[in-house]
Amino acid sequence: MKDLLDAHMHTIASGHAYSTVREMVTAAKEKGLKLIGLTEHAPAMPGTCNEIYFYNLRVIRPEAYGIDILKGAELNILDYSGSTDLRAETLKKLDYAIASLHEPCIAPGTKEENTRAIVGAMRNPKVRIIGHPDNPHYPVDFDRIARTAAVHHVMIEINNSSYRPGGSRYGARELVGELLAACRRAGTMVIMGSDAHIDLDVGNHEYAREMIEKYDFPEELVINSRPEDFKAWIERW
Repeated sequence: MKDLLDAHMHTIASGHAYSTVREMVTAAKEKGLKLIGLTEHAPAMPGTCNEIYFYNLRVIRPEAYGIDILKGAELNILDYSGSTDLRAETLKKLDYAIASLHEPCIAPGTKEENTRAIVGAMRNPKVRIIGHPDNPHYPVDFDRIARTAAVHHVMIEINNSSYRPGGSRYGARELVGELLAACRRAGTMVIMGSDAHIDLDVGNHEYAREMIEKYDFPEELVINSRPEDFKAWIERW
């Protein structure tokens, strides 16, 4: 499977990342990617950019860089009903959004509460990806999430950073097999995301690919080799 896109990355605007837009784009081109998505953390994450940042993304002109650049955000799920932290007016200016559970923004709940939070976020028409739902700090019902994602035209992320040795989501390697099995049963599309916070990690899906191969997940349900299909996917609804 040829890996041509990375739709989850953070620049210095996210506050705890370490490379500029130019550095991230340059790294993507050097690695042969055809499409990237810039997805800064939305405002509820401590230290990240203000909402006004997302209003001005139009100044980033892909034609000047020679690579497809989509403008997104990683939304923080704020409660167990699935509310997120950018207004609909702001989201209209973006190509897509990832929605994720993060400890600084929402306390881990019960399995039912965490599942309801993710399912609720999927109802947001701009949310096209659920970020790292196999985070062991937030137990969830993988089958319910996969089935709901298939209905709402949402992709499930296989997050490279989650499986990195020494990473903060210790235990995700033990859960991803259950997540992928649920996605297989539901026919849910998945996307490998680097979750890069420095240019060195742009397009790095080494551990995500290892998990997909380990569990023999169908290649046709992994969108990373098809940038045009990804663009069509996020534009569909």
